[in-house]
Amino acid sequence: MPLPTARLAAVLALALAAPLGVAAPAAATPSTIDRKLVRSLLKAEVGAGMPGVFTEIRAGEERARMAHGLADVESERPMATHLRHRVGSITKTFVAVTVLQLVAEGRVALDAPVATYLPELLPATKPDGSPDRGAQITVRMLLQHTSGLSNYTEVLTADLAAIDWARHTTIPPRVLASIGVNGAQVFAPGKGWSYSNTNYLLAGLVVEKVTGQPYGAAVQSRILTPLKLADTYLPGSAERIRGAHDRAYIAYDAAGRRDYTDFNMSWAWAAGELVSTTADLNVFFRALLTGGLLAPAQQAEMLGMAETGTPGQRYGLGLAAVQVGCPAGAQWFYGHGGAVIGHLTESLHSADGARQVTSADNQNIWASEAETDRVLAARARVVFGALCNAAPPADSAGLRSLRHRQPAGLLG
Repeated sequence: MPLPTARLAAVLALALAAPLGVAAPAAATPSTIDRKLVRSLLKAEVGAGMPGVFTEIRAGEERARMAHGLADVESERPMATHLRHRVGSITKTFVAVTVLQLVAEGRVALDAPVATYLPELLPATKPDGSPDRGAQITVRMLLQHTSGLSNYTEVLTADLAAIDWARHTTIPPRVLASIGVNGAQVFAPGKGWSYSNTNYLLAGLVVEKVTGQPYGAAVQSRILTPLKLADTYLPGSAERIRGAHDRAYIAYDAAGRRDYTDFNMSWAWAAGELVSTTADLNVFFRALLTGGLLAPAQQAEMLGMAETGTPGQRYGLGLAAVQVGCPAGAQWFYGHGGAVIGHLTESLHSADGARQVTSADNQNIWASEAETDRVLAARARVVFGALCNAAPPADSAGLRSLRHRQPAGLLG
């Protein structure tokens, strides 16, 4: 039977979400990769109900790529390690890096009101002349999800009919942003933390305002081209993923799996449209964490973490962190995750970029809570085992943290 309306609403509230916190690791990160362990965990995840999964693990210069299950259920094409994949909210880290580079150039001020750049969307004053939110919400608040703006995807993806409409529709980003801006304010600007995709639509529009070019062109010239990320791109309104890729599935009800691979990603735009590979994401995050993309001052700004209200999870400027209770000692890992129609991605890294895990999966909703919990628990065990290089205890605090933050929505 379909998910109850309340649960579906909660699931969709995670749209494009994947938060992660900052501190020095309490123990040395593992310097080897237990391939046998990871293969067994991948097999268990597929056995739990994930069609297919692939991962790339890096320990210094050592690299392991593994895959299990099916990339295409209908044709029974096996999963492979080189495939392109929709990575959802990991887009946010790319956008945040772009904004912070503009900050370093003096073209954007982190603590400037958003009305400085987008007065037509968030004006500084109301018609009666009194102060409005545009004078209170800053660029920093957008990047850190402390603006209090409502999440536009909760309206846009209210049900499957709406999702099917968006699938073949090009929606301008300003229209999307207006949905979030016109929604009820969650809290006063700067007085809380709430994940909202509206923040990153506005951040993308700020990039366009100050550069005079599409935000995707800025991401391309500032990040993708310099790092030679040949398998990473922003698809815009193109529905089909270019090149070799895995299919994307949901199982919304008893009808079984539905294929949602082809999708117009304009609805996600700067909040979650990116296509990439596990290898490219590891290259990106290593460059970011080792100072290859940001000047020291902006790197420090990105790593300034806000509490999210969930123990062991914090959020910086487009960079998340999660504390994982590895057997050798609890450690913080940094990166981001993403869920988007039929695809899941997790990309977590040690503070020095030496230990890296990026794992990708090709289904993100199941017909029942029991199935969802079972599969996502198995998925969390893969990430835990790959990060800690150790089998996860059944009741590990680190495993619970990873399970808690699994993006499980139709769009996340």
